[in-house]
Amino acid sequence: MAQKTIYFNGKIATNSIPYFAEAMTVADGKIVAIGASSDLLPGRDSSTEVVDLGGHTVIPGLNDSHLHVIRGGLHYNLELRWDGVPSHADAMRMLKEQAARTPAPQWVRVVGGWTEFQFAERRMPTLAEINEAAPDTPVFVLHLYDRAMLNAAALRAVGYTKDTPDPLGGEIQRDKRGVPTGMLIARPNAGILYSTLAKGPLLSYEDQLISTRHFMRELNRLGITSAIDAGGGFQNYPDDYTVVEELHKRGQMTLRIAYNLFTQRPNHEIEDFSKWTSSASLYQGDHTLRLNGAGEMLVFSAADFEDFLEPRPDLDAVLETKLEEVVRLLAEKRWPFRLHATYNESIERFLNVFEKVNRDIPLSGLHWFFDHAETISDRNIERTVALGGGIAVQHRMAFQGEYFVHRYGAEAAKRTPPIRRMLQMGANVGAGTDATRVASFNPYVSLYWLVSGRTVGGLRLYDDANRMTREEALHLYTHGSSWFSTEEDVKGSLAPGQLADFAVLSSDYFAVAEEEIKGLQSVLTVVGGEVVYAAQGFSDLAPPPLPAALDWAPTVHYGGYHTPASAVAALLHHGCSGHHASASLPKSVRLGESLWGLGCDCFAF
Repeated sequence: MAQKTIYFNGKIATNSIPYFAEAMTVADGKIVAIGASSDLLPGRDSSTEVVDLGGHTVIPGLNDSHLHVIRGGLHYNLELRWDGVPSHADAMRMLKEQAARTPAPQWVRVVGGWTEFQFAERRMPTLAEINEAAPDTPVFVLHLYDRAMLNAAALRAVGYTKDTPDPLGGEIQRDKRGVPTGMLIARPNAGILYSTLAKGPLLSYEDQLISTRHFMRELNRLGITSAIDAGGGFQNYPDDYTVVEELHKRGQMTLRIAYNLFTQRPNHEIEDFSKWTSSASLYQGDHTLRLNGAGEMLVFSAADFEDFLEPRPDLDAVLETKLEEVVRLLAEKRWPFRLHATYNESIERFLNVFEKVNRDIPLSGLHWFFDHAETISDRNIERTVALGGGIAVQHRMAFQGEYFVHRYGAEAAKRTPPIRRMLQMGANVGAGTDATRVASFNPYVSLYWLVSGRTVGGLRLYDDANRMTREEALHLYTHGSSWFSTEEDVKGSLAPGQLADFAVLSSDYFAVAEEEIKGLQSVLTVVGGEVVYAAQGFSDLAPPPLPAALDWAPTVHYGGYHTPASAVAALLHHGCSGHHASASLPKSVRLGESLWGLGCDCFAF
């Protein structure tokens, strides 16, 4: 008989009926039973492990419908994350310290996950401040899809001079003498930003393996157990997938990943997808790592990258011809696909193509979907539903809602995206982040945005008509997202037969004040019945420490998502000092004594 574990004395949100339960039994990587502690505990025997949840809230493992996790893992230990950093002063201090410890020829990279509106000073760093903080070490600071700031050392490293021409779709800002200032502007797309970033030194293969494991551990710390990888620029298949494939082979994956293949060659997209649909098998792998289909880039002529500091881009006239060619191939091969789509004007044209293909090759049952869809109309939601499609929404507006309001107005911002209407009209909807280069990977910032309707800077975007209840938001982030990898039958709920993927939270998601949602994290994360992260009173269950990152790595010194002092205080207050286990139960787990120095590794990255 498989090893059995009973988790009891908790507040378990099942996403099923009943919605809340007190205990659950796990065996062979799956949920076996859900119910009251008094019903499940009598089923234990001498080999049963029993874990007292100490009254903590338990949720199904979070599943990010749009996370660039494979690319993010390769670079995680190279990146200085400003995610959640509360002030410009703190960010610049971190930058100066990291520049001093970073060895040549490496760069300091701040690559997304932040916005000026999160800072107390409500402003971005200047090029002068970046150069003062790091006069000698190359620095690359990316802000959303709109700009990158390079110091003088980085300009020298990439070779941008007075004679360097502007690339197509981008601008190298220059002074009156024509000399590059260090500001790169995406106009109208982010190609210049990502191509410049790609010039930086990489980690060695072994350090990429370690970096990816550290990133997965950080996501586990936040209760994430699954992600649907959206590919990305300069993420080539199969070369850039060897690290995650090796970790899967070694049994070192702590995050389930379903990945989509993203074309890398403008005007050669049909060649890429013809090759991949012939050489790779849909869903190859298993529920830990598997191929999920095509996208989010299908053809470059359909790339309507959002940059609300700039006017909406007019897409190329060849869009329809090139997109139809690729979608027709994918439909014939029965490959699901996803497509980046920000603006309703673009979505209108995309749907025209999909409907044309659908007349010959039905798309029903294909689990195809749009990503983002901030300004989609009701009519185009209806058309999407009629074609059997879905919409994956991300909290990009939480990071750039202020820019949208400035350009398009507060009234237009009220339905960006119109999630309530999507649900009312029967669309399949899943939630996520679009991390790591735009928004932060912290799922609780996304849940906060869904529930409160506010940006990270506090601006109220949505009225009650487009805000989610906490239960609805959690459903979008769990069972809702499972549709997008065709796994709704095995994940997203805590019910018998489902995979045993769940997170025990630091505080009660259903009861804390809205602002406190952003500060939640997991104190025990389980994937397939195996503990992949444990902290606070559950630290006795923690997996072995990961191999160390390079000693100069930013993550060694600052971790991943910034943890404010208030969150630390909440952890100390909730359960850390209690003794909630019953000594009479076999293999019971005693909750820990405190945070630092007494076995709690909450902040060990």
